[in-house]
Amino acid sequence: MAALASVCLALVSGQLASAADQASSAPKLGLSSFRQLPTPLPYPYDPGADADQAVAKARARATAGHKLLLIDLGGNWCPDCRILAATMALPSLKVYLDDHYEIISVDVGRFDRNLQVPARYGITKRLEGVPSVLIIDPRTDRLLDAGHVFALSDAGSMSPQALADWLAQWPAP
Repeated sequence: MAALASVCLALVSGQLASAADQASSAPKLGLSSFRQLPTPLPYPYDPGADADQAVAKARARATAGHKLLLIDLGGNWCPDCRILAATMALPSLKVYLDDHYEIISVDVGRFDRNLQVPARYGITKRLEGVPSVLIIDPRTDRLLDAGHVFALSDAGSMSPQALADWLAQWPAP
C-alpha cells in the first residue's frame, strides 16, 4: 500500500512540476514604479472597433501561432487600463508577450459596450472593474483565468514587475 501511495505521489508531483515548467518567467522590467513609464500613456481601446470580429481574428492568430489569447477589457477613461497598456508596451515585456500571447484590447465603455465578449466566457454579471483580463486557450475557447479576471483592475497598486509576473503565470497551450 505504501508503494502505491509513493507511485501516486510521484505521478501527481510530476504533473504539477510539468505544469509549472510550462509557465515561464516574466522578464525583469527594471522599473520600481509606474511613474517611470513613458508618457503620455497610451489610449489602447478603439470604441469604433467590431469587438466580435477583432476577437475572432485574434483567436485564429493565437491558434495558428500556438499562443494564448489575452483579451484586455477596458476603457480609455481608466488610468489602470492605460497603465496596463503602457506596461505591456515596454520593450522587454512586449517581446515576451508577443511570444506567448495574441493580445486584443476591447473597449467596454463605461461597462455598457461589448459585454457580449466576457459573456461568451461566462462573465454575465457587471464587470467588477477594468482592466479585466481574459486568458483564453484558443484551441478550446476556454477561459483559463477564471476567478482572476479582475486581478488587474487595480493595476496601479501593483508594481510593474508584479504586473509582468501576473501575465507570465499562465502556461502556453
